[in-house]
Amino acid sequence: MSLLRIGDEHIGRAGIDYTTPHMFAGSILDLKSNTEYEARFTLEDPDGVEGEATQVVNVSTRAAPKAASDGRVRHVYSQYYTGEKEEPNYPGLVSAYNGSTNTKGDWYVISEDKVQPGDIIKIHGGLYQGVLLNYPDWHNIPFDGTYWFTAKGTAERPIVIEAAGDGEVIFDGAGAANLFNVMATDHHIFQNLTFRNVDRVFDAGRKHLTGASNLTVRNCRFEMVGEGVRTEYAGSKNFLIQDNVMIGRDDRFRVYGWAAHREGLIPYGTHLLDSYYGIKVYGSGHVIAYNSIAYFHDAIGISTYGTPEKEQELKAVSIDIYNNDLHLQVDDFVEADGGVHNIRIMRNRGVNTGQSAISAQPVFGGPAYYIRNVIYNVQKGGALKIHGGVPGLTAYHNTFIAENNGGGGHPNSNYRNNLFLGSDGPTYVAKFPYTTTYSIADYNGYRPNRGPKSPENQFRWLTSNGEYEEFTSLERLREASGLEAHGIGVDYDVFEDLQKPIQGPVGTPLGEMPGRVYHAVDLNFKLNPNGKAVDAGIIIPNVNDNFNGKAPDLGALEVGGPLVIYGARGLDPGQEFYR
Repeated sequence: MSLLRIGDEHIGRAGIDYTTPHMFAGSILDLKSNTEYEARFTLEDPDGVEGEATQVVNVSTRAAPKAASDGRVRHVYSQYYTGEKEEPNYPGLVSAYNGSTNTKGDWYVISEDKVQPGDIIKIHGGLYQGVLLNYPDWHNIPFDGTYWFTAKGTAERPIVIEAAGDGEVIFDGAGAANLFNVMATDHHIFQNLTFRNVDRVFDAGRKHLTGASNLTVRNCRFEMVGEGVRTEYAGSKNFLIQDNVMIGRDDRFRVYGWAAHREGLIPYGTHLLDSYYGIKVYGSGHVIAYNSIAYFHDAIGISTYGTPEKEQELKAVSIDIYNNDLHLQVDDFVEADGGVHNIRIMRNRGVNTGQSAISAQPVFGGPAYYIRNVIYNVQKGGALKIHGGVPGLTAYHNTFIAENNGGGGHPNSNYRNNLFLGSDGPTYVAKFPYTTTYSIADYNGYRPNRGPKSPENQFRWLTSNGEYEEFTSLERLREASGLEAHGIGVDYDVFEDLQKPIQGPVGTPLGEMPGRVYHAVDLNFKLNPNGKAVDAGIIIPNVNDNFNGKAPDLGALEVGGPLVIYGARGLDPGQEFYR
């Protein structure tokens, strides 16, 4: 794709006063890991180009982190284990990490042989639950219940903490606020572990304080937790959070919006109804992929950090969020809030949310790519939540069973090959609050709302003089605005077999009455091969090169395209991961 030209778009919200710099930004998508590429960039201008018009650079993608083949191995066994033990072994993870034994009570901070780059700690099957009020407890996590990790590994020799493979390893937080504090670490891998009964599992960074880098959390299970992984430190970089199952503590049986607590519909302090983020990050180079996440306020988010730092290496850039399976969130499936450049949100599936599907309030320049996401049963805010200016949104090939009616004006946006299908709620099917003439909306399909409380006008456009106009049809919008020259009207018959979701009752404060819960395994998002969405799109390089037929299809799933895997690989795709 062409790079996005950025410059002078203004962002203002919550005291923020930010104007985007002049630059080009963009991504080359779906590259192979651990591979070198030659990238050629060509600048074109009708008035001519000063200097070199073509630049060629060599770039490399990262390799997936893995344990060193010759690392020292330390073993940890549960206090309930009675069999033979491999050597060297330690009475608990703190002792193994610090390399010291017989260190209970006053001696628990001793670290005479601390882990070194390349070391592997194997946790053997069993329950690991500290008695927090017993300071000589063998887990060595008195009172606060937190394991503190402070060592530094390297890319070639990371420090690995993993299940030994002889049974499930369960770390039960016993109600602690934080289980693993990894803010001071570099190049740590945690894999094949289970965490439960804790407010925050991985505390990985705090704004303007410190934070981890090169943290890998892979093939783990989180149960009944308030947060899974969180960093809000601008210097955090290169996290890999992959193939995890994360189960929060929010309501499992009804869809509530974010203000339900405020309106008194959900009381605080009920323990089963208070989770925040599954994953929340800031910094650069993070990959969040193939996770299955349910019952949180938000599933995945970029920190609402505020005005970005001046140094490029401290901005939220080059963050990948893809192929995640997201079920029943209170607020949003994915929040790009606080992201700056090259935020890539692709091929995620989200079913049931109380507010909006994808949030960007704001993004600081972009591009923020939303590509081939599937969204169903959005109770209130529509497909996109947009506030504060939000330049650089690029939405291609999404299947939104929701309206495009989010937020206030935004510049420099590009929407193509999407499906927006309303479910007969009391709102517009699409708003176009574009504050720049170089925003694009074309080749999209719309199904207007036709419910008893739906407004007659279904399309809203912000004119060049700053006033809104409303239209009853896509044709009238096209005539007045020039938008959607190739856009089409669609209905649910564009799918093989998909019905509109039934919305919750309306008319209560902020629409916060609970709604019905749907299950992704019961929903078929495949297109009808004979429907209007087939061959109705436009070619977008690096996005739909391998289309079938005469032209790309609208929506996330091309007819005859490859099977898409959502969520943790290895799970049965025909079974709900959250039950």
